[in-house]
This record gives sequence, structure tokens and C-alpha cells, in this order.
Amino acid sequence: MACTPQQQTERSRRLTTGVTLVAAATVWTIATAYASSATTHRDNGLTFPNPSGAIGIVGLDETNRDNPFFKELGTNGRSCATCHQPAQGWSITPTELRDRFDRTDGLDPIFRTNDGSNCDAADVSTIRKRQQAFSLLLSKGLIRVSLDVPAQAEFDIVEVNDPYRCGAPLTSASMYRRPLPSANLKFLSAVMWDGRASMHGQAIRDGLINQVIDAVTGHAQGAPPPPAQVQAIVDFELGLFSTQVVDRLAGNLTTDVARSGPRTLARELFCIGINDPLDMRPPMLGACGASSGGLDPFVFTLFRGWMNDGSAERQAIARGEAIFNTRQFVIDNVPGLNGRLEDPVRRPLQNGTCTICHDTPNAGNHSVPMALNIGVGDAVRRTPDMPLYTLRRRATGESVQTTDPGRAMVTGRWNDIGKFKGPVLRALAARPPYFHDGSAATLADVIRFYDIRFQARFTEQEKADLLAFLKAL
Repeated sequence: MACTPQQQTERSRRLTTGVTLVAAATVWTIATAYASSATTHRDNGLTFPNPSGAIGIVGLDETNRDNPFFKELGTNGRSCATCHQPAQGWSITPTELRDRFDRTDGLDPIFRTNDGSNCDAADVSTIRKRQQAFSLLLSKGLIRVSLDVPAQAEFDIVEVNDPYRCGAPLTSASMYRRPLPSANLKFLSAVMWDGRASMHGQAIRDGLINQVIDAVTGHAQGAPPPPAQVQAIVDFELGLFSTQVVDRLAGNLTTDVARSGPRTLARELFCIGINDPLDMRPPMLGACGASSGGLDPFVFTLFRGWMNDGSAERQAIARGEAIFNTRQFVIDNVPGLNGRLEDPVRRPLQNGTCTICHDTPNAGNHSVPMALNIGVGDAVRRTPDMPLYTLRRRATGESVQTTDPGRAMVTGRWNDIGKFKGPVLRALAARPPYFHDGSAATLADVIRFYDIRFQARFTEQEKADLLAFLKAL
């Protein structure tokens, strides 16, 4: 259905100001409102604008409008859609959250003290106090994750420097993390940043089932949902695919020789261990075919046809893809990859590329559940709005400081301190900020972090090309 000029003007105004959830309204209401004034693209599904262009989504349509993903399943007004919104790449962003806060005076269901506030017992009696209580959610889109130190852990928490003075016991830790996208889940090798929802030997579907149950009983403060509801949510999520489909400078990312778009991604081959550079699993047969005998560094093959395109903007995206696949630098001292916390000897991997860790073809996450510590939570990177935990190893008395103990709060292992999984690298432009703690406000900040961390010495042109590529994913 074609838009009238008046409809298009109104639609642009609403999209620009970030129309979002109000009180108990669901994200479905917004998606259908957008669709009613624009034609749904045959290949890209519903499209939602962002500062870099637009993302496209397949899997969200009239057939699943009654899915329990959009229903309140708990007692505090939340649904899955409260923290997983299509326009924000199926996550949440500070810009949209501040808009939501302003329109509802901080009473939208996402603003709940069980995990949305900096402290569990935060005072939310006035608008000003709610602004203070939810400052991390509003500034970085962070949800509080509280976990106890596992029984028989190899470490103790001996000190907490807490800017919010929450008064939590040293037997637990409050970590502040970004909600991961609920789309492109076909490519997961672990569920949640610390992998706590996925158990060894389980299929990803089992991990997603665990995650849904935990979300309903924890985030939504409800009773365990019936198995049929859980299965319906997981089925819906596994059918969601989202990528950037329009770049503000390069135009349509899904036409001609470009191979991007959500439907193309949905057809991408995947199984656990595909293209794994470290041989962490036996050769994968069946759906993945015979083992290739090691990493194919050309993980992303979306835009290489643009290398000789007449458009300078498209050439920049193609160059960025080539840099991501082939630009070599030393990947040094990464616990979980080539070093351990207690190992004083650094064992660098020579001639590594970005695809050593981001190896899943055209998705970019790691194809096996390999949690890594790249230093995001190190004490030297701590900002004043983050807590600082001092952990002491029981066996040796050595200590380490971190803003988030990471997977160690799941396994209790000293070597797992600061480790997190890598996310799927699609629809990035729609869901800033980045890293588990939102410490990179922009994709340029992400590139800057890796350039410094691994002394890659990217040129300014290489940085610009990488940025163009990441925005196009």
C-alpha cells in the first residue's frame, strides 16, 4: 500500500522520535502501526530506520501476533518484548529508553527495581529518584544481573567498591549487562553473556528454553510458564532474523551482487563447530559437511562484489569486510584462547585476524561455546558508574580486580574470571552501545578498543572502512 505524503511525513516524525512501548502496550502494536503506513519489503520483511540506515526483519508478521513473546507472563507488566524490540535490533538502546522514560514518567514496565534499577531496594517514589535509580539503564541500556558466588568456588569476593552503596553481601555480585538480541538465534553456540542458560551437552533449543523460564520467573517476576508457552516463544525467536538492509551512504545492501538481508541470513548454513579455527570439536559431519581442516578466514562474504563498484561508499564497505577477514595482528594473552589468568608466560597467536574469534560464516559469533576474556571488564577500564570487585583465589591468595567476574560466577573457576561469549555481529547499527557492559558507545569506540588492546595499528582509512562494514551488517 502506497503512502500519501501526509502519511509519510507522520511516519517519519514518529520513527524519528522513537515511538515505543507505553505502559502495558506490546511491541506488536508498534510493528503493525509502522507496517500499516508502509509496504512490507518482499525480501527484507518489516524495516525500521536507525541513524545508519535501516534494519530489516523477517519472522514478525500477522501469523505470530498472538505469540506469548508479546504477552505479560509475570506480575510486573513485562513481556519478552519489553527488553527485545525490533527497531533496536531486538535489544534496547539508551535513546529509546530515555524516550520511554519521559513519556511514562519512568513507569513503563522496563523500569522495575527487581533488575532494572542500579540497586534492588532503590527509592523510586519520585521522577527524579527514578532517574537516579535507573541511571545505568537510561545511560547504557544495562540490566542488573545478581548472582551468588557458586558453592565450592575457587575464589572469594573480598571487597566491593560500589558507587551505588547497595550494601550487598560479599557472597554475591551485581553485574550490569546489555540484553542480547532475540533474533538470529540459529547461530548461537552459548546462551547469555556468561553461558549460564546453556548446559554442557545440551542443544541450543534447550538453552533457550532455560532462558525463557528464567526470564519469566526473574525479569517478569512470574510463575514458571507452561511448556507450550515456552516452546511457542522459542519457536518464534528461532524464526527471527534481522540485518541492516539500507545504509545511509551506500544505499540498498541486499541488491545486485550484495549478499546481505535477513532472508539470506536465514538460509546460511550453521552447526556447532562450523569453521572453528581451534579444533575444539570433532569434525562436524551431516548438515555441515566434512570438516574443512581449519579456519576459512573469509568469514564474511557479503560485499566483496562491491570492491570494484563505482560507489566510493560501497567500496569502503567491501574494503572493511576484507580487513575484517584478512588484516593480521597479534592476538596476545586472551584467557580462554591462548592464555590463563595465572600463566605468567604470554603465548601469542601469530598472524591472527578478527575471524579467529568471529568465525561463524556471515554471522560472526564463535561457533563453539568458547568464553573469552579480552579485557573489557579490567580494572583499568573501569568508569565511575561501574562497581569494582576484588576477588581472591583461595588456593594461592592472589587477587584480581574486575567490574564483572563474568563466567566465573557460573562455574566458580578462577580461570573464568572476566570471560564472556561473543555475540552475533548482525544488525549492529540498530543496537548501541556495545560489549556486555555498554562501555563502547559507538562502533568507532569498538574499533578503537581492539586497535589499542591488540596493538593492531589500524590506519585511519582502515578504521573508516571497518566502521562502514560493521554498520552495514
